[in-house]
Amino acid sequence: MNKLAPKSQAESTLRRLAAERILVLDGAMGTMIQALRLDEEAFRGPRFDAWNREVRGNNDLLNLTQPDAIRSIHLAYFRAGADIVSTNTFSSTRIAQADYGMADIAYELNAEGARLVREAARTAQEEDGRERIVAGAIGPTNRTASISPDVSNPGFRAITFDQLREAYGEQVRGLIDGGVDVFLIETIFDTLNAKAAIFAIADELAARGIDIPVMISGTITDRSGRFLSGQTPEAFWNSVAHAAPVSVGLNCALGAKEMRAHIAELGRVADTLICAYPNAGLPNEFGHYDEGPDAMAAQLGEFAASGLVNIIGGCCGTTPDHIRAIARAVAGKTPRKIPEIPPRLRLSGLEPFTLTPEIPFVNVGERTNVTGSARFRKLVTAGDYPAALAVARDQVESGAQIIDINMDEGLLDSEKAMTTLLNLIAAEPDIARVPVMIDSSKFSVIEAGLKCVQGKAVVNSISLKEGEDAFIGHAETVRRYGAAVVVMAFDETGQADTLEKKKKIAARAYDILVNRVGFRRRTSSSIRTSLPSPPAWRSTTITASTSSKAHAGSARTCHMSMSPAECPICRSRSAAMKLSARRCMRCSSIMPSKPAWIWASSMPASWPSMTTSIRNCARLARTSSSIAVPTPPSVCWRLPNGIAATVRRRRKRTCPGAKCRSKNGCRTPSSTALPISSPRTSRKRG
Repeated sequence: MNKLAPKSQAESTLRRLAAERILVLDGAMGTMIQALRLDEEAFRGPRFDAWNREVRGNNDLLNLTQPDAIRSIHLAYFRAGADIVSTNTFSSTRIAQADYGMADIAYELNAEGARLVREAARTAQEEDGRERIVAGAIGPTNRTASISPDVSNPGFRAITFDQLREAYGEQVRGLIDGGVDVFLIETIFDTLNAKAAIFAIADELAARGIDIPVMISGTITDRSGRFLSGQTPEAFWNSVAHAAPVSVGLNCALGAKEMRAHIAELGRVADTLICAYPNAGLPNEFGHYDEGPDAMAAQLGEFAASGLVNIIGGCCGTTPDHIRAIARAVAGKTPRKIPEIPPRLRLSGLEPFTLTPEIPFVNVGERTNVTGSARFRKLVTAGDYPAALAVARDQVESGAQIIDINMDEGLLDSEKAMTTLLNLIAAEPDIARVPVMIDSSKFSVIEAGLKCVQGKAVVNSISLKEGEDAFIGHAETVRRYGAAVVVMAFDETGQADTLEKKKKIAARAYDILVNRVGFRRRTSSSIRTSLPSPPAWRSTTITASTSSKAHAGSARTCHMSMSPAECPICRSRSAAMKLSARRCMRCSSIMPSKPAWIWASSMPASWPSMTTSIRNCARLARTSSSIAVPTPPSVCWRLPNGIAATVRRRRKRTCPGAKCRSKNGCRTPSSTALPISSPRTSRKRG
């Protein structure tokens, strides 16, 4: 789990074997158990003979009541050619076992299930000398953390992230004590459930000071190419890549033919081993699987020949005969070569977002920020979440690549408001398709938001101002949730006020995040927090200046298209702004009551000039007025919030000659710079 920790012996063994050949995973456990045709009495055994409800169908219970039968199934798969066999613990969580009233035996089911596979692996290895790997199976449970079971209440959740994490934690402890070599988080239909399992594994391994690798396998539920919770395979990978899994792949729901394209897509973006174990075709009208060993092996053999996989196996409907045929089909085939993936900022909502060099900046929609939008604040405080969702939808439709959610308002229960809105957004695919930036000055609010997001989010923000220990603690928590992070240029002495101080803090934070916490290395990028730019200025990148010289030859962009809680001088944002006083608490500059201008990247010097005024900025120690800078040609555009701003060209004035009323001689210059016209508000600003 921790990329900084030395690899465990099991991970080293698995990677070494995977470099030599395509590894074979076992087949279906349920299919083999159904073939035993056990009755209710056999499921109960002597120990549960007087149990108060029916237990037939609780396959995991057989680890305790029919251990010899379960061990023999595992051994059959090893003898058929499987290198990796998973435990019979798919439903061995307190949550899933509650249906049978057996929540209290969840730990025992996992420990015993792992012990049975370990015994079978030892027997098989003694027979032929081949190394075997024991995988602890972790299923998705029968609850979903990002989908409401009540269609009339999309914000409702039958399970919380914390409940899932606790249940998975108990399962993980049992599997470790039983002796697994690797965890297999499989049949993932909701990525948030998987993230809870990843979090639980990280917690337990950190507590024990050990490292056990993780295999992750998702499930495409139909031919739409998406998970049940709506994510695409690439978005799914971006969401779970923080776990540094030894393999990622797909299983269940689809046959080999239907799965091929999705495995190819996952293999294109994942810089780890790829694992595929499809069903034996699609089920027939009776729910049975008709695809025989030879037909399935032929299709998976093509996977291997095309270089798509490193690990191959079977799911529903497969038997030791299927695994034997698959092992023969892939024998001698070259394993997939792990690609070199360029380091990029990779985020996800329902769909992936990659910050490539072709994207000069990222549009972050901030109208869903209670400190940046009076309208949004009023909607949230009034509990009008449908209207608040409309604001978020409008941001995405207007081009936001990320939406910023901030609930830092004194009259709000910020954690509850953050959770409510994010749960509702999850039910809106047109909004949830983009990543979320969780924005708060309170880390408890940030963490509440991270527990609701299945994609890879951005945390805004953490800093060193509370000391290195607090910074590392927050960073480690963010990493376990799988989020990216914005770091503010603060340290223990305060805000960086010089270029050298900024560089020093940035280098220190980067070193801690990458070399001590374990964040993946990514190229540095700037994020623009305004939406949208006027069309002709869409390539502009907002930059901070440290002296008046930086303004020479610069263009300007309208401050009214940005958050009103942003200082136009030092660009401090959100909680740092005292709106009632209109004064920036960081640099002490007075906020303009009318649209102001902030400095941006260079524009053509041929554009006419314009005069404006900038108030005193304590941080920059500068008072500027009537600075003429290049501006775009005369243009008027209407911003999303309804503000109309007009830019006017300079125009020449000439002396009227005889009609001149000047008593001391005409001193009218040949041209005079006109100021920006006053804004016209077409509707109430949101």
